[in-house]
Amino acid sequence: MKKLNNILNIIIGSFVGVFIGHGFYVLWDFKTRPELYAMQSAPWYTSILVYGAFALVMLLICFVIKAIIKHKRKKK
Repeated sequence: MKKLNNILNIIIGSFVGVFIGHGFYVLWDFKTRPELYAMQSAPWYTSILVYGAFALVMLLICFVIKAIIKHKRKKK
């Protein structure tokens, strides 16, 4: 159980890191080449919102699994 908990911590950290990194990259890309984003019908920050929604869902799943592990540990 402890190994699974550590793996979940790594997954949580990875999703947060990827979300932050992607957000900074899109912001930088928008600041350096705004004309590319002017051609799109969606706002420039749409991909950040999509990554954020996906990361939020995955984090919720990981936290639910962590809560189940914690509950099972307390029973033993």
